[in-house]
Amino acid sequence: MDLATLTLFLPACFALNMAPGPNNLLSVSNSTRYGYRTACVAGIGRLLAFAGMIALASAGLAVVLQTSELLFYAIKILGAAYLFYLAWQLWRADPGVENVVTSGPVGTLALARQEFLVAAGNPKAILIFTAFLPQFVDSTHAIAPQFVVLGALFLVLEWVAIGAYAYMGLHMRRWFARPSGKRMFNRCCAGLLSAAASVLLMARRA
Repeated sequence: MDLATLTLFLPACFALNMAPGPNNLLSVSNSTRYGYRTACVAGIGRLLAFAGMIALASAGLAVVLQTSELLFYAIKILGAAYLFYLAWQLWRADPGVENVVTSGPVGTLALARQEFLVAAGNPKAILIFTAFLPQFVDSTHAIAPQFVVLGALFLVLEWVAIGAYAYMGLHMRRWFARPSGKRMFNRCCAGLLSAAASVLLMARRA
């Protein structure tokens, strides 16, 4: 893989990483509610899901998802249902106690699980990996090592995006210091997650 390819790949990839979506919204929400470090650690769940998707794409197994309408829609419905569930939890969250809910490692693990499930519940993500990464693969060289490099770079940039959105949430935390402000923020996030779930339900295979 040459420098010219990486020069094209990195900005295009980072644009995908930084695009607003359910997982990035979770980073903002988690940082606002529980702190910057917790939000960043929770993002590991998302990275694990994406790493699995990249592995599936490199193995060619994503073709099954492209050709199986039943599997695609089953994953899509489950993913949307989970987003609606998270939105419902946020809408009902008590802003006076949520700062201590995830003070321990179990809470952080629960947030990481949320990140993982939200990422894994979007079947369009693996199709993006299938369509996007091969554009930067040189078919005259070994394909697997190139997928490893591109996938690793994607995950590094995704980690940067997690930190950026969590940092945004950290500053928003100051604006919503009072319980009434936190409640308003939680319900705004709930509405956005519900909207994301609705968009996911309407998504079609490429």
